[in-house]
Amino acid sequence: MNFIKRAFLNIKEKKGRSILLLLVMSAILLFVLSGIIIQNAAKSAIATAKESSNATVTLTANREQAFKNIRKSKSKSTTLSLPSVSIATAKKIAKSSYVKSYNVTNSTTVNAKSFTAIKTSSSSQSGPSMGGNNKSQSSSGDITLSGVSSTSTVLSSSSAKLVSGRGLTVSDANTNNVVIEKELAKDNSLKVGSTIKVKDTDDKVRTLKVVGIYKASSTASSGGMGQSDPGNTIYTSAQYVNKVKGTTGKAESVTFIMNNPAKASAFIKQAKKLISTSKFSLTTDDSTYQSLLTPLNNVKSFANKIVWLVTIAGTIILALIVILMIRERRYEIGVLLSMGEKRWKVISQFFTEMFVVLIFSTIIAVIGGGFVGNYMSKELVSQSSSTTTSTMTVSSGQSQGGAPTQGGMPNGGGATQQGQNTGSQQSSLSNLEVSVDLMSILELFGFGLVIILIAILAGTVNVLRLEPKKILIL
Repeated sequence: MNFIKRAFLNIKEKKGRSILLLLVMSAILLFVLSGIIIQNAAKSAIATAKESSNATVTLTANREQAFKNIRKSKSKSTTLSLPSVSIATAKKIAKSSYVKSYNVTNSTTVNAKSFTAIKTSSSSQSGPSMGGNNKSQSSSGDITLSGVSSTSTVLSSSSAKLVSGRGLTVSDANTNNVVIEKELAKDNSLKVGSTIKVKDTDDKVRTLKVVGIYKASSTASSGGMGQSDPGNTIYTSAQYVNKVKGTTGKAESVTFIMNNPAKASAFIKQAKKLISTSKFSLTTDDSTYQSLLTPLNNVKSFANKIVWLVTIAGTIILALIVILMIRERRYEIGVLLSMGEKRWKVISQFFTEMFVVLIFSTIIAVIGGGFVGNYMSKELVSQSSSTTTSTMTVSSGQSQGGAPTQGGMPNGGGATQQGQNTGSQQSSLSNLEVSVDLMSILELFGFGLVIILIAILAGTVNVLRLEPKKILIL
């Protein structure tokens, strides 16, 4: 009688023991599989976050260095002169393999001619004005022309969304096409296809064609000038803004969107070779990616711990059961060895018995793993999300102050960014796809094989090292 046949007969005869092993093994594999599929889901979500988080690196004039130069200069003049970014240089930098796309930004102010700008008032304006403010206000227009390469990035966030018509693309570079805000369009009875007129600082009247309408969700700052209201921002091409300003091939800033947020540092190192770091600076904004990465890494780490803790605990439990099982079968082992059966065949018999149990346990684990994994992932996501949100709230509360944030955005902009990050985080976590695939099953089966192999070796080593006679008299 070969060891395989003996193994099947033993499983059939010892139904109670076989069912016990099946239940224990199924429970172990169920939790191992849950950990594996949650871990895989977290890895997949991290990969998706890398592609969708749009981490950016922005090339702008080095303001810090410019201020240092003023302080070092013996001249009494305090005028801050900032160099413009060359679009030609930006195109060279954008050829990097790290860059997915880039957006040129340029802006200027103009005055509304054929329509009325949105007026913003605030009680803070009723006080006495600072010297020179009235002149500055009158010289700057009530409309902001924001020049971009494409509106795909600026009009796809929670702060602004396209609601009618189309956005601007690179094909609009040498046109007078614009995208205006919904409230501005409503107040002036404008629609897609309408034409509007503005007057630049040289009193030259320019005609613009409305090709799209967007809705801004942010509110106006309490500063007071007309162009500070987001409704007074009109998007056009960066080249058209250059035309209004009387410049060529220049930009205020260029934003590079990364293929992989983790490679931002490598990109900056590469880009610095093409610019003068004393005149220009490169700043990274991967806050959305980091806000997604933290909870996902927490989920991934916890799932990894589940897999290893359950595997180790399961191996120990199964080893104890096998030891007890073999102790009951010492006589059988002694007789088989006395009859000349090889020791490896005896071990193979036990392995075959456990292997059959493993197959059925894997089937049970696969059936129930999806449900258990989905429940566990929701609990983990809930805990990780609430912890990260609390941390972000505390950090935001500590960092808030009266000064404007980088880029001149008021404090509300930081709150908006935090809201975007939190919203993106919750969206990514809620979309954590937990599913059982072939690779997960194969990985589970591999863990199962390792568990039963270690358990059998641990259970048989003390008995099989003895001679048959000693085994029989134990």
